[in-house]
Amino acid sequence: MAAVTGEGVEKLEDMIVRAAETTATHIAAAKAAIGAVIFGQERVVEEALITVLSGGHGMLVGVPGLAKTKLVETMGIVLGLDARRIQFTPDLMPSDILGSEVLEEGAGGKRSFRFIPGPIFGQLLMADEINRASPRTQSALLQAMQEQHVTVAGARHDVPKPFHVLATQNPIEQEGTYPLPEAQLDRFLMQIDVLYPDRDAERRIVFETTGVEEVKPKQAMSSDELIAAQRLVRRLPVGESVIDAILSLVRSARPGPDSGDVGKLISWGPSPRASQSLMLLSRARALLDGRLAPSIDDVLALAEPVLKHRMALTFAARADGETIEGVIGKLKTRIG
Repeated sequence: MAAVTGEGVEKLEDMIVRAAETTATHIAAAKAAIGAVIFGQERVVEEALITVLSGGHGMLVGVPGLAKTKLVETMGIVLGLDARRIQFTPDLMPSDILGSEVLEEGAGGKRSFRFIPGPIFGQLLMADEINRASPRTQSALLQAMQEQHVTVAGARHDVPKPFHVLATQNPIEQEGTYPLPEAQLDRFLMQIDVLYPDRDAERRIVFETTGVEEVKPKQAMSSDELIAAQRLVRRLPVGESVIDAILSLVRSARPGPDSGDVGKLISWGPSPRASQSLMLLSRARALLDGRLAPSIDDVLALAEPVLKHRMALTFAARADGETIEGVIGKLKTRIG
């Protein structure tokens, strides 16, 4: 294999810079197109976009009526993806998500099985109230999220590319639900908290969504452009100081010597998957902001949504009024 000359390295760097500039323009247009439809949720839109740019899945947590479903529908149109929605209920079966094989009889009387794909074979899937389904049904979806394929009657079926799941959970109505185990929550890159809009944003919502004409989302990217952007995210350079910040933050969120006094408050902490998530998401956030490399500020901004569903406090810490958000805030002060 021939060595890459200095001139070749410069050309490669120029190609990455040009690709990043073009991609950043597309992403900015996509963000603006989503923001024209979803009001008062700028942080949520940004974090959902960053999740998809990183090639992963996100968990949206918020009370009903905060446009979580509309956000996913809008993202599907703006990003040029085949968006689908599944309403999870206690009686939902794995076959309702994955699909099933049906027995058909041909013209000559010959019988054969034909696979009918389920709604999981979309590019952007909204799993609405995922904690309402049984663990068996949850596992069917989570397997596809992790392995990018499903197995039905012994046959493998690949999901389309790109493939992203944005699941929702209602934080206030927990009766009759099956909370996701910690190992399955870890498969979501981020937990995106959807909060109430401020007064000005709600005023705009009231006026612009109750008139005769409603703003329709417009496509700003194609699925191929999104895949190219996801590849580019993985090629962006990351400085040693940013890598050190990621490792220090994640390792200090576990009980042990790295966490110091805060470790006494932590029951269990994030796995190396959290470090991987922070690395990818920091790059994606930089690209969304038009920058070619992430900074420590990106790591700090993403620390809470990446870590909060990957750690738990001890009973004593909770009894003393400590919160996961508060503990993560203490860990961030050591970095920043």
